[in-house]
Amino acid sequence: MHPLSDRPERFPTLRKAFLTGPGNGAREVRVLSSWPHKGRYVLKLEGVDSIDDAERLRDRELRITEAELAPLPEGSFYHHQLMGLRVADRAGGEVGVVEDVLETGAGAPILVIRGGEGETLVPLAVDFVKTVDLVGARMVIERPEYAGAD
Repeated sequence: MHPLSDRPERFPTLRKAFLTGPGNGAREVRVLSSWPHKGRYVLKLEGVDSIDDAERLRDRELRITEAELAPLPEGSFYHHQLMGLRVADRAGGEVGVVEDVLETGAGAPILVIRGGEGETLVPLAVDFVKTVDLVGARMVIERPEYAGAD
């Protein structure tokens, strides 16, 4: 597996997780062992006893419970917490809903917001994201001004 965690040291002690499946469902799986291998981790899951069994799990995500997540500093969020938030601009105009968070490797992650105006890309940075209300499932942004826009 390719770890998306910022705490890969968790894998050797991981004993249960949730494997995603069709329709956004997930099932609990028991992790019997794990070890690092070429920048990734190999996990031995209960009931997965062959390469063919493992291949059937390709492109699935392995997740942990919310309670097992490390607390983040104030103003920081896990990507999954931002997914589905309704987004408005500072003037109160609806922009859309956060559909994805892209890691580009070149600075701040990018929020992909889809709404009535199509797709809006906004850096996940304090200059653009003004408020995040996880309880109210809402975010307020400063719309970016794109170079070359009329």
